[in-house]
Parts: sequence; C-alpha cells; structure tokens
Amino acid sequence: MHNDNPDNNKANASRRLFMGNTIGAAAGLGAVSLLGASACSEAQPPAGAAPAAQTPAPATPVPVATPAGAPLAAGGPPPGPALFRAEVDIGYCEIEGTIPAGLNGAFYRVGPDPQFRLAPGNIPFDGEGHVSMFRIKDGRVDYKTRFVRNERWLAQDKAGKLLFPMYRNPAMDDPSVKGLSRSTANTHIMNHRGYLLSLKEDSPPAALDLLTLETVVPNYTFDDQLVSQTFTAHPKIDSMTGNMVAFGYEATGFGSDEVIAFEITPQGQKVWEAKVKVPYVGMLHDFAVTENYIVLYVIPMAKDDAQLARGGIHWSWDSSKTTYFGAFRRGGDGADIRWFNGPTRSATHVMGAFDDAGKIYVDVEMSESNPFPFMPSKDGSPWNPVTGTSYITRLSADLNATSVKDYAIERLSPWTGALPRQDDRYNTVPYRYGFLGTRDINASDARQANAGYVRFDHATSTQVFWNAGAGTSLAECCFAPKVGGAEGEGWLMGVATRQNEGGRGDLVILDAQHLDEGPVAVVKLPIRAIGQIHGWWVPEAQLPQV
Repeated sequence: MHNDNPDNNKANASRRLFMGNTIGAAAGLGAVSLLGASACSEAQPPAGAAPAAQTPAPATPVPVATPAGAPLAAGGPPPGPALFRAEVDIGYCEIEGTIPAGLNGAFYRVGPDPQFRLAPGNIPFDGEGHVSMFRIKDGRVDYKTRFVRNERWLAQDKAGKLLFPMYRNPAMDDPSVKGLSRSTANTHIMNHRGYLLSLKEDSPPAALDLLTLETVVPNYTFDDQLVSQTFTAHPKIDSMTGNMVAFGYEATGFGSDEVIAFEITPQGQKVWEAKVKVPYVGMLHDFAVTENYIVLYVIPMAKDDAQLARGGIHWSWDSSKTTYFGAFRRGGDGADIRWFNGPTRSATHVMGAFDDAGKIYVDVEMSESNPFPFMPSKDGSPWNPVTGTSYITRLSADLNATSVKDYAIERLSPWTGALPRQDDRYNTVPYRYGFLGTRDINASDARQANAGYVRFDHATSTQVFWNAGAGTSLAECCFAPKVGGAEGEGWLMGVATRQNEGGRGDLVILDAQHLDEGPVAVVKLPIRAIGQIHGWWVPEAQLPQV
C-alpha cells in the first residue's frame, strides 16, 4: 500500500522553498543551497555533459563547496575567492551559554572542499574531503580542520592541478593517476578501532588520527580483509554487539551489479560476508541493518553508460525505472535475498530500522523523484523541486507473506528534510526518537520560513521543533548521548551558518529532550565553517587519552 500523495498548494510552496537548503545541507554546499529552485535547475549539467577540460577555473561560475547555507549575492556566487581550503586551529573557542557537564568527546564533520575549482559539468559532491573537529572537554571547546591527505589529494597537490576531473568517471582521469584510489573521502566520518574513518562509497576509507586529524592510512582495507573494492558511506553499528556492519556496491569492479555485505568486530576481525546481485546498478548510498536482516534499497539514480562515454558523471535519474527493496538474512550467504517491488521513488538516507517476527520496517527520507538539483535526468527533463522534496517515510515488507510482491510506503509526518538521524546506539533495534534538519512548516509565509531541527517521537507520533531564527541555515544534526542515559537523553548539535554575519559559523548544542527551549550553548567561530555532508559524535571514552 502506498500513502505518500502530495500535500496541498501551501505545503508544496514550502517544499519548493525548503529544497534548496535541504540539498545544500545534504552536500554541505551553500553555493547550491541558496541558488533557488530555478537556478539550481538551470545549473545542473545536461545529461551526457561534454568532456571537461582539465584547466583552471572556467569563465562562468560553477558550484563550489561552501558551508551549508552560506550567504549568496542574489543570482550569483559569494564575493571573494570561490575556494575555501583553509586548514584551521582555534583553541579555547568563545562559548555563549554553558557546555553541559556530561558532554565530553568530539564532534567530527566532513564535506567536499575542492583543491581546485571543479571542472565544467562536474557536480559539488566531487570536492576533496575536509574534516573538522569540535573537541569538547570539561567545558572547553577547540576547533581543528584538516584535509584528508589520501592518494587522490596527494597526487593533485604534487601536480598542482585537477587529475580526477569528473565525478566517478575514471575514463576522464589524467593518465598519471592510473591505479590510485579515486576517493574524495568527503561524505561521512566514523571511528573504528582507534581510527577516524573518512568515507566515500566508491572506494575504501582513509584512516585518520582521532586527535590530530592527520591521515595515517590513506587507503584503509581493514588489514587486507576488505574484499569489496568499495566501502559504504553509511556503516551501521550493531546495537547489541558493537560490530560494524557495512557493504560495498559495484563491489567487484566499476559498474558491477554485485554487492558485498560484511561485519567487523570492534577489534577489527571480519566475522561474516555475503555477496548478492542487484536488479540494476543504482546509487546505494545508504542501507538498513536490523537484528536479523540486511536491507538494500535500489533507486533510479542509475549508472548511465552513454553519459559516461560522453565524459559526464556516473549517474542520471532514470524515471522509467522502479525501485526495489531487497532483504536477506545476516550471517548467511545472501542466497535468500528477496526483492519487493515499488514505484519510482528516491530514498538515500535511513533514520532507523528494525524487524519484528519476519516483518521489516525501514524509516527513510523519501521523495517522489530526483532529490538532487545538480543531478541530470536521463530524459533531459529539468529538476522538479516539488516531487524532489523528501519526507520521513516508513517502508515495510513482510517476509512471511510469500505471495506479496510489493513493499509498503507510509508517510509519517509533514516535515521535510533530507538528512535524518537517530540515537546511533539504536541503529539495528526498535527505536523511538529521530531527528531532522528542516524548515518551519507553520510559518505564515513559507518563503520566509526559518530553518530548525525537529525531533520525532514515533511512540506518540508527535514532533517538537526548534526554530533557529532568521538569517540562519543549518547543517545536518548529530545526537550525542548522555553517558548511561536512556534513548534520546543527551544533546543534539549541528553547525549553524549566520547569513547576516558574512557566513560565520556556530556550533549549536541543544538538550535533545527539550529542543524547543533553544541552545544550552553556542560555540562561536570567528570564521565560516567548512562544508559538511555528514557528522559523527565520538564520546570521551572512545578517544585516545593524552
């Protein structure tokens, strides 16, 4: 059963306004986020973009990595340099309010920050990974950023120019980089076995020092246990064992239809692996893990061979394709995978997932069509900001019903947004609370709706919204649990960009149980914050002690 029909005209207007900032937050790219729907549509590369020249900046502006929600002059890029690239160390950051006594650890963020201006026809996802850390301890906050100095970054730094000019199109690479990792390491960040792993789903991770952010292992393969040629940007932590559950798609080579799923203990030992085939090669950016099952969700952001051959990017939105919800048992060989059919939709991020007696439930952000304004459509149609808007939606499938061929879709609320989060201690089990960056759906003028964070209570089907106020844009939020606390007991944090203050960045910290009361502390940066796609909280007990 499908229950995700569009809302009324007022809600549609709110969606159109919100989508610009949502996509910007998803990419950590204010240059895209504030162009507006029409400009984003015009700025997207055409399907099958012509080969990009490996030369300095083009004459016309192209999207470049800036903090989510950074201010723009009307209709154009911000004044000054198009690139950021500043590695920063700030000790004893200014704090407004009080850092909670129980909040000790580090909040890590990563996003694209191009070494050189993006080539014409490329997309903002392709900038090199720049990691930032807010180190919080005993009421003090220090801020540090470093580029991920992996094989790609080092090669381009030595050459002084772009060597990987097109998103996930190795045919366009400079011949000098053959055999090197193409990873931008710019999408997600997570700690494992004493390292900070910087992730990009087309390659193995890079391993960084948790305190200095220096790159320790540029191409980390888990002590040569990584069979897949790729590694997801969204591993899950098993709520019972602490094991990391992960997968790689296009796992056996560029464009392959094989996915390898696996599980690694906190000590780094691989304990299980399975290989499955997908119905077609689509963008498997995220996946779901429950106590008993792995779920893959195949969407029509599909590999486009003709576009690649013309020198374009890896993906295009193919509206002729439908979706597939595939489930198989953890610990097996994958032979039991069962595919459920669904309509043309997009869902690229999971809020939470669980199973109950053979029934699987996966909560995602879901849109009716392409959610990315800069991703081309295979048929050449422009991006649609209304159908491209995401809502928190529950997907479900009953493995006991052998005759059922479709999965079910249920929209859970009217709040829109692209980057849902939860208390990550509950990744694989039933959960109650979720969080989302969004806009005020109750604003009298949807065009002036303020950004904010919303908490979902699935037990009561209610939501609580914090309004960030005028002139502020927000990056993805992250939950930091109180040590020993119950689910949802802790703090929600995220970077705010102050549009009216030249794009200066703040870290806002809120009591997750009382979002509507506003921040308990604001860490005030004297500069703009680097862009972010995703972030991760590491508690004090998991950090090296100096």
